[in-house]
Amino acid sequence: MLKKTLFSFVLIINAFLAIKFFSFSATQEVPKTDFQKLFSEHYRVFALQLPENLNFAGEKVPLHILDVREKVDRELLVNTYWQSNGLLLHKRANRYFPVIEPILKKNGIPNDFKYLALIESGLENVVSPAGATGFWQLLSATAKERGLEVNSLIDERYNVIKSTEAACSYLKEAKARLGSWTLAAASYNMGMSGINKQLNRQKVNNYYDLLLNSETGRYVYRIVALKEIIEHSRKYGFYYNQDDLYPPFKTQVLSVDTNISDLAAFANNKGYNYKILKLLNPWLRDSQLVNKSGKKYLIELPLNQKEGLVIYKAGEFAPFDSSKTN
Repeated sequence: MLKKTLFSFVLIINAFLAIKFFSFSATQEVPKTDFQKLFSEHYRVFALQLPENLNFAGEKVPLHILDVREKVDRELLVNTYWQSNGLLLHKRANRYFPVIEPILKKNGIPNDFKYLALIESGLENVVSPAGATGFWQLLSATAKERGLEVNSLIDERYNVIKSTEAACSYLKEAKARLGSWTLAAASYNMGMSGINKQLNRQKVNNYYDLLLNSETGRYVYRIVALKEIIEHSRKYGFYYNQDDLYPPFKTQVLSVDTNISDLAAFANNKGYNYKILKLLNPWLRDSQLVNKSGKKYLIELPLNQKEGLVIYKAGEFAPFDSSKTN
């Protein structure tokens, strides 16, 4: 009841502010004191109540430790009040988590690691200043070590399925070497050798007791915070209907083991366009596919040739059920 009352209060205040601000004409001069008064009287930023229990991959976050508690608080605040980014993460997660989750499960990696991909890239095929690429932000050398093809024509770091498999390979090795999933996650940012060196140097055996550089020192806390916010959306002020989220792509897979000299012509011959082909297969990095070895590549195309990639239809998705959200 308190949450509903608070939310209603915020809506009323926002409506009041909108009326006050927009009641002035575009050319009318407004005294700065009026703006300041409105701001001071009506603008509110609320502190967050930290959950009593948090965990990552089944490993408890020790919130009784003061600096751990404050680091969790920081990441929850930053990600709660960065509302536009937070809502975009909700939308993309709805599309790509169903792809990532079964691959993690097949490889024995805890489901929580999908949030690692979320903080690494925002589930976009971005490239870092250091050259880390794709959802899982793999460097070229690391990707090749884990069996991915990376060259000017093909870059499988952009393939969500294959890059997730490569990330799983790394994480399994990291867990075996470092002893916990939390340390394995931290090593994804700092490297296994880097984490192991700090464990030995500082004579501790877990992430939460380590003094690390700023980036790795925030890394696991960001994962934990995004997990908490995504899984309890309304608690942190994110309101949406199911059909506001980005739906998964509906595709079919075509196996190709020959050269494709012109990908645009190839797409047109299949009843689609070049844009759709590249959208679904961003790992194709050029306008052709050179395949002298006869390697089998799996190319995704829209499931329904008649509709192409028109996958959204009004009313197709059930409305958001608040009773299922904490």
